[in-house]
Amino acid sequence: MAKTGNTGIRRIVYAAKYSMQGFGAAWKHEAAFRQELMLTAVLTAVAAILPSLDILERFLLMVFPWLVMTVEILNSAIEAVVDRFGDEWNELSGRAKDLGSAAVFVMLMLTLADWIVILIRNYCLISG
Repeated sequence: MAKTGNTGIRRIVYAAKYSMQGFGAAWKHEAAFRQELMLTAVLTAVAAILPSLDILERFLLMVFPWLVMTVEILNSAIEAVVDRFGDEWNELSGRAKDLGSAAVFVMLMLTLADWIVILIRNYCLISG
């Protein structure tokens, strides 16, 4: 890739522009991204208003769904690169897509566990 010479504020502006294009592409082309974004918005709002949480618990409830979004974006990037090279089945292409999907699944399960543990600890009178 050729060096563009963009530094300082100009580089930051271009980076932000490319990031917004990435969000737009994810929204336009990835149903999972749209679904997870809606769930993330709901979970973030719920975490913000739940009573009896300390600051770390509230932070964990809010950040885990956004980490799911991050992994979903990376998975979508993997899928786009794999698809760029052709439609024919290839074992390595399939493996790459499966591994990206597995990463999203792991993050979803961690998020679910995070919410379960914190909610049980705070609302089922289990001290810990």
